[in-house]
Amino acid sequence: MYRPNAALGAAISLALLLTGCGQSAPPAPPGPQVTVANPVRQKLVDRDEYVGRFIAVDSVEIRARVSGYLEKVHFTDGQLVKAGDLLFTVDQRPFKAAVDQARADLARAKSQADLTAADLSRAETLLQQKTIAEALYDQRVQAKRAADAALQAAEAALKTAELNLEFTELRAPVSGRIGDRRVSPGNLVTGTITGSTTLLSTIVSIDPIRFEFSFDEASYLRYQRIATQTGRADERGTKLPAELRLLDEKSFEHKGTIDFVDNVIDTSSGTIRGRAQFANATALFTPGMFGRIRVPGSPEYEAMLVPDAAIGTEQIRKFVYVVDAENTVRQKYVELGALQGNLRVIRSGLDPEDRVIVNGLMRARAGIKVTPMTEEEQKAAAQKQQQQKK
Repeated sequence: MYRPNAALGAAISLALLLTGCGQSAPPAPPGPQVTVANPVRQKLVDRDEYVGRFIAVDSVEIRARVSGYLEKVHFTDGQLVKAGDLLFTVDQRPFKAAVDQARADLARAKSQADLTAADLSRAETLLQQKTIAEALYDQRVQAKRAADAALQAAEAALKTAELNLEFTELRAPVSGRIGDRRVSPGNLVTGTITGSTTLLSTIVSIDPIRFEFSFDEASYLRYQRIATQTGRADERGTKLPAELRLLDEKSFEHKGTIDFVDNVIDTSSGTIRGRAQFANATALFTPGMFGRIRVPGSPEYEAMLVPDAAIGTEQIRKFVYVVDAENTVRQKYVELGALQGNLRVIRSGLDPEDRVIVNGLMRARAGIKVTPMTEEEQKAAAQKQQQQKK
């Protein structure tokens, strides 16, 4: 014959007895404690980042302008030079001799011009007295014109000779850093107005310096529409602030300005070239160096931000846990924006009054009851406990 378990029967009897006596079951324990906070509201401007290279504002090749033997180099390879500094000297002796010859030719031409002028003056007087033929007078006029032309030619020859002598001293046309010398003293260098000339060195300017980068056509259209909305369409994005960091830096600490946007889009890549200018007083930036630039990508707007650690991932979707009025955890899917320090911009999916769980996420699950507290309330409770212990 079947008999119920004695222990089970005793438990049922006890429960019936307690119910009959009017006693209720013990209250449910409180939910796990979590830290909540409302989204932070802040005015922001979205930033776009691009990779690019530094380029010099001025880049000059130092080439021989006259032919001759290189006599002396007046700089150290790689040093900083100022505009006007003497860099190279070509052997000046042949050019000084050419200047002396040109001066002698000029003196002879002046003497001949003076002689023909005197002959023409006498011929004019004699012609008025009708003592010479007009044909002789015409000869004196032509002689005077030929002498004047010879004088002008001699003056031009002297200027050319002096200019060639000046070209034997090659000076820095711009300030910047010079490269290494390509020719040693004693070698013959060639310099002509047309044709090949000898490359002696190069100079690139250092301060300021430019940073060149490319961005896609979609970004270009977005920038153009923003410029139109703000009434700056004519500037085409120039004069906007830019920030830059180098490969070994974590923050964008260098400030500059956009100064140029190209006038065509490269059809092979679908990108357009932009350029920014930065101060470089310490010569930290070098032409050809890589860097990352950050430029404004939107008008200023008011954004909602939450700690990036409060963002959860469910496959490809992002979510946050919020606590409703009944202290029940709810899951909200959100669209994320840029990271601002430790805070993440929330583009959509969140309301300003939502209480977002920012600490205690491991204890939170959708649908469970929790005990929400703000950071201020937690600090106040901790201080109260310390005072009670004392």
